[in-house]
Amino acid sequence: MSLPPIKRVLLKLSGEVLMGGQQFGIDPAFVAELAKEVKAAKDTGLEICLVIGGGNIFRGMAGAAAGMDRAQADYMGMLATVMNALAMQNALEQIGVHTRVQSAIQMDQVCEPVIRRRAERHLEKGRVVIFAAGVGSPYFTTDSGAALRAAEMNCDALLKGTSVDGVYDSDPKRNPAAKRFDTVTYDRVLADNLKVMDASAVALCRDNEIPIVVFSIREKGNLARVLSGEGVQTIVQDN
Repeated sequence: MSLPPIKRVLLKLSGEVLMGGQQFGIDPAFVAELAKEVKAAKDTGLEICLVIGGGNIFRGMAGAAAGMDRAQADYMGMLATVMNALAMQNALEQIGVHTRVQSAIQMDQVCEPVIRRRAERHLEKGRVVIFAAGVGSPYFTTDSGAALRAAEMNCDALLKGTSVDGVYDSDPKRNPAAKRFDTVTYDRVLADNLKVMDASAVALCRDNEIPIVVFSIREKGNLARVLSGEGVQTIVQDN
């Protein structure tokens, strides 16, 4: 089963991807490579929105597990996503891609607030829009933020670029015999807790009929291959 024709996509990147080969933080060389992938996809005529997690800098859930107040930890995680968004903006603009960062937490000195109609206009003008700070509220992950923005911007698909090449029936890092799905339904993902994205994000995509495409962003050129219907991927959608 393949995707319908795509004109506008939301690309969700985990913060950990920006670390490259490091243990922490942002690897500028790897971010530059990611920017080239995004540019190549945009050059095919696509309108692209981006959401980047913050796990390479600070993860709210981990902070809460270590004894921090959950809401406070989540706000810190949101600020980490703004740092990642600015790093990606810099990398994209260095290779000639016009971008705008819109943050759900207002910080006018560094980015715009999230305004849907303004974001629409940016996309129409050929800019990449990077949405930061999740949904702007604690207790929601950047996966939920990505699903929300994909629905809000009428995206044809949500692409989740991770370090794994699709959705498996168990953790492939722990179970060498884990089986990868080519396609899987939203309901199966939720019922079997397959860890594609958090449950609220999957349900939001299901309710708005937005396919989720899970693929490895670490493989050079893979984003373009996936968008052209090739490459290793898992598509989450209804049958």
